[in-house]
Amino acid sequence: MRYIIAFFFPWLSLFFQGKIISGICCLILQLTLIGWIPAFIWAFTSLNRMYADRRTSKIIRAMNRNR
Repeated sequence: MRYIIAFFFPWLSLFFQGKIISGICCLILQLTLIGWIPAFIWAFTSLNRMYADRRTSKIIRAMNRNR
């Protein structure tokens, strides 16, 4: 669902991640038709980074519990 939001509303995707300033910059970028593509790429990569950070944190917590 978040990827669909990132596609149609990149700025909203960044807002949901807690990146308010980035979301505002992305909204300004999205207001132009040419800027929509970089805004989408920005939101998509940010979303992928968020999921990667969650996976990494989960792995680290699991490793610390096994010690």
